[in-house]
Amino acid sequence: MKKKLFIFTNESIFFQDEKYFCDNIDLKSSPEGLNKKFEVNLFGRKSSRKRAHEIKLKKLKIFSNIFSYLSEVVKSTKNDNTKFLVISISPYTFLICLFLRLYGKTPIVYLRSDGYGEYKAILGSIGIFIYHLMFSFTSLISNLISCRNYILRGKKGKVVSPSQLDSVWLKKQKNQEIKNFKLLYVGRIRVEKGIYSLANLIKNKRDISLTIVGAEKNTSYKINQSNINIQLTQSNKARLIKYYDDHDIFVLPSFTEGHPMVLLEALARRRPVIIFEEIKHVIGNKKGVFITQRNFLNFFGTLNHIKKNYKKIQKDMMKNKLPLNKEFNEEFAKAIDDFK
Repeated sequence: MKKKLFIFTNESIFFQDEKYFCDNIDLKSSPEGLNKKFEVNLFGRKSSRKRAHEIKLKKLKIFSNIFSYLSEVVKSTKNDNTKFLVISISPYTFLICLFLRLYGKTPIVYLRSDGYGEYKAILGSIGIFIYHLMFSFTSLISNLISCRNYILRGKKGKVVSPSQLDSVWLKKQKNQEIKNFKLLYVGRIRVEKGIYSLANLIKNKRDISLTIVGAEKNTSYKINQSNINIQLTQSNKARLIKYYDDHDIFVLPSFTEGHPMVLLEALARRRPVIIFEEIKHVIGNKKGVFITQRNFLNFFGTLNHIKKNYKKIQKDMMKNKLPLNKEFNEEFAKAIDDFK
């Protein structure tokens, strides 16, 4: 008989026609993958807006306010032979950790991104202070799993290597030559993701175009440039792969990242990746990733270097050993199960 695994998230989940949808692909794939090992129950916040990815789980509940959410958390503590996984640290999930501990349960907190960097990008110095308080206390009452060792900030915990890749991503990679610079960004359109900074960097540059795949329906954005094309978040794998194949270079302009899935996707399609200095830790030993500074002179220099050496770079990228989703699910399940 499977152990129960209750997963609590701060993410918004949309319900329609007896189906549930989210924007973060990790919130879809991780619980689905863990469901093979555990009997997964997923809990999240109720969204009034349609989301991109359908979550295929039988046991899922969403809540419109923190009080009903916490009430369900308390009910969940009555279950025996159960583990409690909290995804990321936010005011919502911080309270969930507190309630679990008050009722005698030790939460397992999965740190899938660098909260210090995210809160700094959004709120500045006060953001760092707020996150530090939540992180410090959470680390005292919880077991930690992280996608990067540095995110643990010296605290004891397990480290896993997330991936959404399957064998389809590694088939029929397309090689090409660069004429004009066709750049691609896939991800949420948020300040901390650095996309507005990137848009400003290439403003009025006719030989550089940027496609952004990550817009939400019925949402307007403060980006209005002739060389930028904004597309909706894409849940169809074949279409998403085509976006990568139809562009020359992938740009990840984030101010903070943990273990970005889009980086692995771009490398799987052998598209060189440009990142900025703030997230240079994501490279590891990967081939085809280039660091630049957040000014046009350095950025354009990096573009030209990639253009001149494109074939060689793509050849080097064939040496990358990229983790697969199946391997990650097994690793993640083991890390959770190892906590007693």
